[in-house]
Amino acid sequence: MSEKKYKIGYTTGTFDLFHVGHLNILREAKKRCDYLIVGVHSDEWVMHSKHRYPVINFEDRAEIVAAIRYVDKVIMNDTWDKLKVWEEHKFDVVFSGDDYKGTELYKKFEADYATVGVDVVYIPYTKRVSSTKIKETLKNKKED
Repeated sequence: MSEKKYKIGYTTGTFDLFHVGHLNILREAKKRCDYLIVGVHSDEWVMHSKHRYPVINFEDRAEIVAAIRYVDKVIMNDTWDKLKVWEEHKFDVVFSGDDYKGTELYKKFEADYATVGVDVVYIPYTKRVSSTKIKETLKNKKED
């Protein structure tokens, strides 16, 4: 882990079917900053981006995330414009799962954030669990 301690951190996610992978990213992000803001994707953002609605609605997902002790503030995320979110909240670091590291999308995010002095820190992705895997398991059990 980096020795640098950030003041305000930001991470974002859908947080549908909250699981230990979600908890891991929030815990690891909070270890690296004093104040952690978490953007929870709106239902409409999820539908537009993933072409399906989340299982759990925004209000309930936001309430679950807000109850996590590592989270200082929850906001609704309904945009891909990361600098728009920065304009409103002035964080100095963004945390993301390392499964996005090196992707074209995140190379662009890194370049955009660099223009305003924001670091992007990647946290190890918890490979053994995901909301998609949970949904697949439930679907398979239903079919049995």
